[in-house]
Amino acid sequence: MSNGLRRVLAVAAVVSLGLGAASCGSAKQSSSSGGSSGGASAGGGGSASGTVAVGAVRIGLLLPESKTTRYEQFDRPLIEQRIKQLAPDAQIDYYNANQDATLQQTQVDTALTKGDKVLILDAVDAKSIQSSVQKAHAAGVKVVAYDRLAQGPADAYVSFDNHKVGELQGQALVAAVGDKANAGQIFMINGSPTDPNAADFKAGAHSAIDGKLKVGKEYDTPQWDPNTANQEAAAAITAIGGSNVVGAYSANDGMAAGVATALKASGLSVPLTGQDAQLDGIQRIVAGTQTMTIYKPFKPETDAAAQMAVALAAGKPLGNLAPTSVTNGSGNKVPANLITPIVVNKDNIKTTVVQDGLYTVEQICTPDYAAACKTAGLQ
Repeated sequence: MSNGLRRVLAVAAVVSLGLGAASCGSAKQSSSSGGSSGGASAGGGGSASGTVAVGAVRIGLLLPESKTTRYEQFDRPLIEQRIKQLAPDAQIDYYNANQDATLQQTQVDTALTKGDKVLILDAVDAKSIQSSVQKAHAAGVKVVAYDRLAQGPADAYVSFDNHKVGELQGQALVAAVGDKANAGQIFMINGSPTDPNAADFKAGAHSAIDGKLKVGKEYDTPQWDPNTANQEAAAAITAIGGSNVVGAYSANDGMAAGVATALKASGLSVPLTGQDAQLDGIQRIVAGTQTMTIYKPFKPETDAAAQMAVALAAGKPLGNLAPTSVTNGSGNKVPANLITPIVVNKDNIKTTVVQDGLYTVEQICTPDYAAACKTAGLQ
């Protein structure tokens, strides 16, 4: 722990944290919220189980990009809100790296210069960020690896069981292809090669798919880019032959949008997977152009990250906030909380993302989807 944080804690009366387990831009765009909590969203909040007086301790929140809607719409406001509930006097410095690994390293340097004592870090590139994690560690600054397991001596990690995510996607695709499995091939659009989660999704998917479906073409998609995914899907369809395509694996909903466009352009209607429960992904499921998505409830993950950060800022043990541990790519053993993902398909939209308050029926069932929503029992 740094001397600065010791001075803060010396004059701060620490009260119970309630440590129960919770289940992007240029440098100009990097900004300090000055302790502002950000807006509430998607069932965010819930009453704080306790507060901890750590004075005006600074906590840095570093997210990787904004192409995926979850980061600005859910992760940021929910994390900021929970931190402010737990530590009302904390200051939150926010950064978004816009998928630029070098920029994110600069943002870590900025956070350390500002005096941030804990970093919640969702790495653009889990390997290249290792030197920044090491730099933070050397400065006595704690690092909570958020959603993606950064390399280096991180102090905590919260995410979902990412191998299980891929396994669930693969199982859903196998089931949806059904008896057409021997009549053709699928193609796979995996996530970014710099994201360790993508490797887990891919491995999990293959564990369910291999031996059951034939993979004709497979791509690892830099930066999870939907446009690149669209181009890869079009190339796969050409290579396999449209009449031979029986299914498509997309590692997330953002890329599934590009894949769905390529399938439509080729006149194909085949099972398609996704992840993140994006609104457009849910709408494609309603319309029948996407088969399923993986819903990773944001609130348990954001709650856990905020509680971990405040506990570390207060010098408290993580306890059952981190009931397990994982080993990252640099060989560091990191205390972890891995949350169970949920499969969403047309049959359970109402009892998952709608019931949880992620979206309202009105948000999903816009005029373009009204008829399909009625068929799906959403209206």
